[in-house]
Amino acid sequence: MFVNFRRINKCQCVRLMTTCLLLSVAMLCWEQLDERVVSHVKSYSHRYLGNHFAYINKSLTVSREHARAFSDFRYLLDHPDKCVGKDVLLLLLVKTSPENIDRRNAIRSTWGNETYIRNHLGVTVVVLFVLGAPRTEEGEPSWSKRSGVGFQGRLVDEDRLHGDMIQQDFLDSFHNLTLKLILQFRWTHGRCAHAHFLMTADDDVFVHMPNLVSYLRDVKAEGIADFWIGRVHRGAPPIRSKDSKYYVPFEMYPWASYPDYTAGAGYVLSGDVADKIYQATLTLNASLYIDDVFMGICANAVGVSPQEHVYFSGEGKAPYHPCIYDQMMTSHGHVEDIYDLWKAATAPQVKERTSGAMGTLYCKAVKIFLLCKPYSFNTYPCSAAYL
Repeated sequence: MFVNFRRINKCQCVRLMTTCLLLSVAMLCWEQLDERVVSHVKSYSHRYLGNHFAYINKSLTVSREHARAFSDFRYLLDHPDKCVGKDVLLLLLVKTSPENIDRRNAIRSTWGNETYIRNHLGVTVVVLFVLGAPRTEEGEPSWSKRSGVGFQGRLVDEDRLHGDMIQQDFLDSFHNLTLKLILQFRWTHGRCAHAHFLMTADDDVFVHMPNLVSYLRDVKAEGIADFWIGRVHRGAPPIRSKDSKYYVPFEMYPWASYPDYTAGAGYVLSGDVADKIYQATLTLNASLYIDDVFMGICANAVGVSPQEHVYFSGEGKAPYHPCIYDQMMTSHGHVEDIYDLWKAATAPQVKERTSGAMGTLYCKAVKIFLLCKPYSFNTYPCSAAYL
């Protein structure tokens, strides 16, 4: 019953310590797993046995006057004529923070270079950076300073040089991402409603523009409506842990499941869907600060469902390999490597290595090895290897 510690040798002591360590890790993992399992069981029960979010839509509906509080901000930077007189295949709005000038410059020099797209791909893609007002030392937006200099002054100079920034006077912060989302749809509705497609993306996302343009051309030729693609989250429950960046209190969203939505890192809508989402924002409470979830709420309210595209990344980076580049649409988490990735992913050698019977067979084997692993990087799923 009692352990005689004097008779335990060194080997037995190591075994005992290892066993205790493994049990501790197993208990910790089970606690986390149990919480996730319970959350998802509740989520799917609400989703399939409940009212299919009809009550959520009704509960979040507010008056137009109330909804206007989430969009009625003054423009600090604007380019109302950016789309005038152009046949815009894609309006690409990049969510950025005021301090991320290096990221913006990298995008301007690579996948977001409008001149390259027009000259090499033969289409018009309008790329704009969307941001709020920077914070000052006192915690107020810097535009409010009487001097007119400082961070906001540098943003004005940057926009004067490039002419590609849209900014309103709400504070740029994580908890105002939904305001930034509403700004995108408001600007699109008023300034570029004739664009065939709208894409919203983070400023640390890599977009394989040649692949995306080719794909959207085919979609446009088919005349598809109600088009919304990306990395889809289905039956996702709200995160109730206060330690999480994505914590949502019960008071803000009391239901067990979110409507389907696409990862906010990057997704594409057809023009008709963009207009429907804009109309939904006019009558919905936008207090929920997780912008991609609010997008799902708006879409559900107007009867639009997202479609999975396996080559749109979630929160993870796609593997670095020519066989991946051949079909890549987006990859998340790229900052310092964006120049090298752009050069490698768009090199002519990619098509040469991946085409033909041998190239196809080779790439299928490579993608199975890279994507079909027993753990997830939240990037392309295993099914992408078979396409």
